[in-house]
Amino acid sequence: MLDLSYEAPKPKVIAGAKHDWELVIGLEVHAQVASKAKLFSGASTKFGAEPNSNVAFVDAAMPGMLPVINEFCVEQAVRTGLGLKAQINLKSAFDRKNYFYPDLPQGYQISQLYHPIVGEGEVLVDMEPGIARLVRIERIHIEQDAGKSIHDMDPNMSFVDLNRTGVALMEIVSRPDIRGPEEAAAYVTKLRQILRYLGTCDGNMQNGNLRADVNVSVCLPGQYEKYQDTQDFSHLGTRCEIKNMNSMRFIQAAIDYEAKRQIAILEAGGEIDQETRLYDPDKGETRSMRSKEEAHDYRYFPDPDLLPLEIEQGWVDDIAASLPELPDAKKARFVKDFGLSEYDASVLTADTANASYFEQVASDTDGKLAANWVINELFGRLKKEDHSIEESPVSPYQLAGIIKLIQKGDISGKIAKDLFEIVYTDGGDPAQIVEDRGMKQVTDTGAIEAAVDEIIAANPAQVEKAKANPKLAGWFVGQVMKATGGKANPKAVNEIVATKLGQ
Repeated sequence: MLDLSYEAPKPKVIAGAKHDWELVIGLEVHAQVASKAKLFSGASTKFGAEPNSNVAFVDAAMPGMLPVINEFCVEQAVRTGLGLKAQINLKSAFDRKNYFYPDLPQGYQISQLYHPIVGEGEVLVDMEPGIARLVRIERIHIEQDAGKSIHDMDPNMSFVDLNRTGVALMEIVSRPDIRGPEEAAAYVTKLRQILRYLGTCDGNMQNGNLRADVNVSVCLPGQYEKYQDTQDFSHLGTRCEIKNMNSMRFIQAAIDYEAKRQIAILEAGGEIDQETRLYDPDKGETRSMRSKEEAHDYRYFPDPDLLPLEIEQGWVDDIAASLPELPDAKKARFVKDFGLSEYDASVLTADTANASYFEQVASDTDGKLAANWVINELFGRLKKEDHSIEESPVSPYQLAGIIKLIQKGDISGKIAKDLFEIVYTDGGDPAQIVEDRGMKQVTDTGAIEAAVDEIIAANPAQVEKAKANPKLAGWFVGQVMKATGGKANPKAVNEIVATKLGQ
């Protein structure tokens, strides 16, 4: 695989009234496991079902009901760990996290604290060509989700929907390696991309299937480097956690506000209280939710209803062998095999469907030309009409047909755009459309020369100007293209005009 070299981006610096400050950010991303059944029951995970219709007895904490682990959810967690180049722990265990959950009937959450299923990994976050941040993953553990409390249906009562209760989550915990709001959003974007490639989470943030808790702190320049050398967190500032972020734009806005809030407190001589906060997008600010609990505050202890989870290395190896080509590898291959720029390769590999479409187009056409048409013409049109690549009215075969006609010289770039519009709107085989509608470009140099002679003879004054200023020769090219209905071969026109004008 081709290695794409990169440099780390510079940290975000915020100017305070007294000092410059740097941001330090870590994220805990909760990704809903792509599974039809919940983590400890066979209840459906289908989104949008009637309230409290996807609830098994164990989800409702009925007396005597015991949790039974969903093997597929475990497999998805292992698959995710392998995709993030992480250590897979062959032995892990579940713990009870005791906390008042109004929408979790059992009164505790089954999670993993002491022995998570996945250990240390990494994510390479592309910021721009040649610039990337390597973010270390501390751990991934699997846990059950809580339900949903609804407060706006009645002025005096709250309602509880238990459909999400027990749905499997992967909590992906990063190290505090992220140094700015844009990096944080890019990290979540890259993580979502990898999960989608793996098929372990659909990444739908609108439905709550992917959400992030963002830990933000600020420090003086030079302190972060001391932390990196020693891994001593005392060199970093006190962090505050912003809960349940489900928008890239809001993640950036919340970090920016929270950093400035902390800087103002510190420069006024105050101290930052470690706490959990919420972001209010309407006001553009964070507000206190509760003081931040430490692990001992939750009174974790091993879940007595679940034995330690033991998996075999052979099973892990089989999962590893089934992994798809992941974004970084695909991007590097596109650069190498198709001669694309890093930017174009990044655009085309952002989504598995986009990448697959491009590869079908480029399989027997010029890679760079195919990338240009897919990105600029097709993606541009689909975005304008708010359509996905799956909804494209132009198939890979049809777009490849247009590109082949350009490569053969049968049509010019201008005619190709007209042809694309016809295929996009009406469908049909590009080659047949060109034939039926007489759209093939004129390559007969005799016919082109005759058109050039006619334009020159009719415009003697313009000829003299063009001889004095060769840049004006383009006027004659334009007139010839107009006279031939845009069908003349542009290269041949330019060459003949230059010869006739003695250039």
